[in-house]
This record gives sequence, C-alpha cells and structure tokens, in this order.
Amino acid sequence: MAYNLLKGKKGIIFGALNEQSIAWKVAQRCHEEGAEIVLTNSPLALRMGELNKLAEECNAPVIPADVTSNEDVTNLFTKSMEHFGGGVDFVLHSIGMSINVRKGIHYTDNNYEFTHKGLDISALSFHRVLQTAMKLDAINEWGSVLALTYIAAQRVFPDYNDMADNKAYLESIARNFGYQYGVKKHVRINTVSQSPTRTTAGNGVKGFDGFINYAEKMSPLGNADADQCADYCVSLFSDLTKMVTMQNLFHDGGFSFTGVTQAVIEQMEK
Repeated sequence: MAYNLLKGKKGIIFGALNEQSIAWKVAQRCHEEGAEIVLTNSPLALRMGELNKLAEECNAPVIPADVTSNEDVTNLFTKSMEHFGGGVDFVLHSIGMSINVRKGIHYTDNNYEFTHKGLDISALSFHRVLQTAMKLDAINEWGSVLALTYIAAQRVFPDYNDMADNKAYLESIARNFGYQYGVKKHVRINTVSQSPTRTTAGNGVKGFDGFINYAEKMSPLGNADADQCADYCVSLFSDLTKMVTMQNLFHDGGFSFTGVTQAVIEQMEK
C-alpha cells in the first residue's frame, strides 16, 4: 500500500544488484511512494547484475559509478542534478564488500591490501559520497541520507570478519558528517542496522544460515526482511522523520536489546 510519502522527492540509490538486494527493494518502494530516482552501481556490478530491469520498472536512469573514484562520484551527482533539474532529497548507501570474506581468510590473518580495498568500498565511500554532495550542494535542505549497517559493528560475530570494522567506521562517519551537514544545511544522516538478510553479499558470509536462524530465535518479533527494511527506509526519507539524525537505528525485530530468549534456551538444552 502506498501513502505518497515521497511524492515530489528525488533520490539516488546506490547498490542495487538483483532482486535479493535491499537497495532493490528500497528503490521499488521509493518509486511506489511517488519519488523519482537515479540508480547507480559499479561498472562491474552493472555487468553482473540485473539493474536495467529495475531501471525500466522504476523509470529511472542508471549512472555507473565506482565509489572509490572521486571523479565517478562527482560525475554521478552532476548528472543526477542535470537529470532532476536540481538537487536530490535522499540518498541510500547500500554498499559493502570484503575480499577477505570472499577468499575465506580468517580475521586474525587478514590480507591488509584486501582490507584497505574493502574499507574504501564499504566505508570510506560513504564519506566520499557525502563530501562530494556537500561540495556540489547536491542535497536539498532537510534531505535524508541512509547507509545500511549491521550489529557486528558493536558486537563480535567472528565470521563477519573485517566487515565488522568497516561497518563500525561507516557508523562513525554517519555521526560525524551528520553533525557537519546538519549544521550546514539541515541534512540528516543515519545508519540502519538491519537483521541478517539473504542478499548476494550476505550469502557470502561463512555460516550465514546459522546467523539467520540464531537471530530469528533471538528476536521477539523475528527477523526483519528486505521488504520491511525498505518500508523503514522510506519513512526515514520522508518528512515524518525530519528531526532524526546521527543515529544508528536498529531494524532487527528486537534482537539488539535481547539478552536471551526461551527459544534459544530450549535449543541449548536439547
């Protein structure tokens, strides 16, 4: 059901790859709620994924951008502003990658070249996006920026590896840039800490099925799925949340504040 929460708003969605992607679901919901959007991903992801299908559905242009490149990010915002005839009202950063995870390298034996690349793509890119947007005055007053994160930024999940460090840095950028952009132009910046979700990236984490099953048993409401995350993102892009900024917002069915549940105790007693 649509409520026209984003009618007249314009935004950029980073990171949609295929129908499993949270960013894909967010793009669909933004379109349903009346927004105009631009879709972007890396040139490699565009070749591997199915973004053109989403672009057709949402009547949205696709502008490739390597988020580790200042030039590409500048080009993305410049072309988006030309397309919209002005600034944007919201941005979703749904980007994360760990070569160490992909190659099965243990956290204590991380390859630092891989670590640097993962940090650049997963976290520094968020700073680059915000810095570029501020320099170009690309985000309208009272705009909203979101980045997707995970509770491993605060708690130990051994197989999440260096992505936990990346997410911790991502959340710090949201707080620090949130202050700067809030003072300058009332732009609000938050992170959404989502339940473990079956995406292409998530499925690459060792023991991911165990992750999901454990979280389901530990969450009073159960795990939040990608469609529900998209609903939450829409609310944070809307004018209903204009005074929410610099927050890490848990969207996880209560997992983050639950010590133990009866279901987990029963499982352990078997």
